[in-house]
Amino acid sequence: MKRTLIALIALFGVTLAFADETTVRQLVEARFSAKVDGVQKAGLGGLYEVRLGETLVYTDEKVTYLLVGNLIDGKTRENLTEARKEQLSQVKFDELPLDSAVKIVRGNGKNVLAVFADPNCAFCKRFEKDLATLQDVTIYTFLYPILDAGNGGDSMRKSKAIWCSKDRAKAWLDLMLKNTTPIMAGNCDTAVLQRNLDLGQKLGISGTPTSFAVSGQRIVGARFPELRKAIEVAKN
Repeated sequence: MKRTLIALIALFGVTLAFADETTVRQLVEARFSAKVDGVQKAGLGGLYEVRLGETLVYTDEKVTYLLVGNLIDGKTRENLTEARKEQLSQVKFDELPLDSAVKIVRGNGKNVLAVFADPNCAFCKRFEKDLATLQDVTIYTFLYPILDAGNGGDSMRKSKAIWCSKDRAKAWLDLMLKNTTPIMAGNCDTAVLQRNLDLGQKLGISGTPTSFAVSGQRIVGARFPELRKAIEVAKN
């Protein structure tokens, strides 16, 4: 197992008679000039978990030391930090606005998942080929044109053409699987695309494809075996 590097930064401060989550938050923010997104007891060794964006660090009740790195369970060898990050990245699937996504149904459609994808994303195209092998599935594809900064707005243009197509699912699959560029069929309300971008930002989606199983589990990247495993878990 790869050795985990833990950086210990010694700090000096007043001695506290007791501490709670609020006290720990205030001390970390004051001493590091950092915005703390959350604090809770880590559940072992008297440590507190401190969330700084997507980073997790650990400290004692007096913020005497700050531990930066992965926390490993000495008995099970489980990476507790990674497990916690995965838990924090989950979403409430039933709160996703599925009517803002392209709906693709295969077979009886009983296995449900959502994917945020950019029409110009090479990894998304590879991932779509893997998704095409799934049976009895409903896939909600959120058009997420985040590559526009580098391609002059082509991702947004293709997304609009797909959304305005009579058959959105066919237009999406033709592009991703056959490299057939969709043609704008006419004017339609494409404000949904900006809402998708806003939603993705809120959910912290910085790359495509990003998938969500019905359990809420997040799978970042074209990691099809992991997604298929999440679907199997949801069945049980």
